[in-house]
Formats: sequence, structure tokens, C-alpha cells
Amino acid sequence: MIIKPKIRGFICTTSHPTGCAYGVDEQIALMRERGPIEGSKRALVLGCSGGYGLSSRIAAAFGCGAATVGVSFEKPPTERKPGTAGWYNNTAFDKAANDAGLYSKTFDGDAFSDEMKQQVVDTIKADLGDIDLLIYSLASPVRAHPKTGVLHRSAIKPLGETVRMKGVNVDKGDVTTVELEPADEEETANTVAVMGGEDWEFWVDALKEAGVLAEGFQTYAYTYIGSDLTWPLYWEGTLGQAKRDLDRARDEIADQICGIGGDARVAVLKGVVTQASSAIPILPLYIALLFQVMKERGEHEDCAAHIQRLFATQLYGNDGLRLDDDGRVRMDDLELADDVQEEVRRRWAEVTTESLPELGDLAGYNEDFLKIFGFGHAGVDYEAEVDPLSVG
Repeated sequence: MIIKPKIRGFICTTSHPTGCAYGVDEQIALMRERGPIEGSKRALVLGCSGGYGLSSRIAAAFGCGAATVGVSFEKPPTERKPGTAGWYNNTAFDKAANDAGLYSKTFDGDAFSDEMKQQVVDTIKADLGDIDLLIYSLASPVRAHPKTGVLHRSAIKPLGETVRMKGVNVDKGDVTTVELEPADEEETANTVAVMGGEDWEFWVDALKEAGVLAEGFQTYAYTYIGSDLTWPLYWEGTLGQAKRDLDRARDEIADQICGIGGDARVAVLKGVVTQASSAIPILPLYIALLFQVMKERGEHEDCAAHIQRLFATQLYGNDGLRLDDDGRVRMDDLELADDVQEEVRRRWAEVTTESLPELGDLAGYNEDFLKIFGFGHAGVDYEAEVDPLSVG
């Protein structure tokens, strides 16, 4: 069949096998081009199928030469319908790792469940012995709690009062006003249950209890803080409450693994286009303006370039971690530079539907969005017939 993008809101309901494999190969090529990193040799990546999680697995494998285990929840293809982009990404990664002589094992299922944790522990014991790195990069709107059985659903809302902010219709390019009602206490608690740090703690608990954490083990959970332009909805909203819970979990985990010389950190990353960020009202407009400013300065990074810099300069750099007052690793230094934010604020105040093409990079935003699903790569023939059951 010939597969085209079908976009519904902030979701693309199709994905392209060849395009997804092409994107994985591009990231691998970047890691190889930037040279080896003296780092992890046995890594576990939770949320490995896309965005920063996929880039982290590629950095561990093709930057550090690590054996990797990945966990994500994806839908396989059928003869009539493509699988999810993450399914194709995982399959392409496994093939590339195998071709390079690197151990790779990918689990498809609910990472929040005790059953998945046990499967991963058993595999690490049998195949690797232990792991020296855990990357926690899960992004899910729902979580079935493994202890209580309660299904929690997150809500991306402000707190306290209704928020009215600028946004953009990414399909039409219209700059609009977004109005969002505040969350109640239950919605806030559910968002923390889904996106906070409890599951990160559960994973470290399970791995430590099983004795599969190496001496000097490190774990990092990814977060985003962003500019104060987005704080009324993001950092000061339900999402911010969940992200602050990662800091709480980090302290608990760090105490738990200090006996093996381990360390736990929250890493603050830059704003990029991911399926998760596309679902957050106001972020597409902010990211479009940010992209334009950073590209004009020659400082723009996509997921792969950003994670390669994280691994090379922070996780396994020689100059120590760049930490804020709360002990978080700050990789959003280029995004939050004073001159960058000053220019983004100026454009935010001025941007209209008519001026957006000049002030922001909505075209670049949309290009990155399509690439999440394997579309928009110049090196792929999208008019060619492709078997949805194929890989690349």
C-alpha cells in the first residue's frame, strides 16, 4: 500500500515503516559522526520507542557501545494497517543493533505493571548480569496503578484560575487565544500519579531488590521546565505538580542507591516536538518561536543532537554536572539563555496569524511533527508501495 499521513488533532493515525527506519538510521549516523562516548555498557531505557527515550537508547548503544534493554507500549502492524511509529522505531533499532553486534532486547507492554518489571529483571539477570544506567522517559496519558488497580488519567490544566493564553492552530497557522479551566484536586492527584516519580521509584526498587544494579549505577528521569511564558499552564499547572514529584522521587532513589555508589538525577531538557509536547496547548506556538530564534543563532538542536550532548558533556563528561539549586541537571541552558528568551518574549507579544511566518518556524515545527511518524524525510519515496509488515 501507499501510506500517507492522516492527522487528527495532535495525533497522526498512520506511520511509515521506511520513514521510521530512515529516521532511526539518521540518529545512529549522528551518534557515530560525533564520536565514541566513554559511558554506559549496559543500559535500560523506559519509554524507548520515540522522542528523547529513543535518542537515549541510540546514544547508549551507538555512542557508548552499550548493550540495551528497552520498554515501550506499541501496536504492531497488520496486513491492512500500519503499526505505530514506535513499533517501527523499535524494530529498526533492534535490527541496526544486531547488525552492529550490539545486544538489544525490546519489551512491548505496560511499563507500569509489576509483570513487566519482573520480565525485565529476569532478562537482565540472564543476559547481562546487571545494568549501570537507567533512563526514565515514559510519556503516557494513563497509568493503571500496579498496587491498587486504579486507572489514573492525567489532565493538562492550570491550577487556581482560568488561563487565557496565545496558541496556534498548527494545521491552519492561525494564532488564537486558548482558554483553559483549572483542574480540581482529583485531576491534579491523577496527573501526579501518572507523570510523577512513583513509578520511577518502583522500577529502582525492583531492580535493586533483584540485585541487578551495578556499582556506580546511575539513573536519570527526564523533565521539562521551559520559559515563564508557558508556566501558567505548564510549570504552574498540573504538569508542574507532577514534575516536582520527580524531584521528591529523586531524593528517595538517591538515598536508596548511595550504598552502591549510585546517583539519581532529574535532567531538564529543551523544548522539542514530540507526540507528548504536541498535546499541550500553547507549547506549539512557543516552540515555533523558539525554533526560529535558535536557528537564527545556529544553536538549534533536535532530539538526537540534544541527547548526544547530554551524554557527552553531562552523564559522561569530564567537567562535572551542570546543576541548579535543586540538584537537577540543566540541559536547557541554550533555550533559557537571556538573549534567546528576551527575543522569544518580544516575538510572543507581537505574533499574529499574519506575522507568524516571519517570527516563528511553524513549518519546521510541522516538519518535525511529521517525522515523528516517519513522514517528511527527503530520502524516502513516499509514492512507493510499502508493506506495513515490513521494516524499513
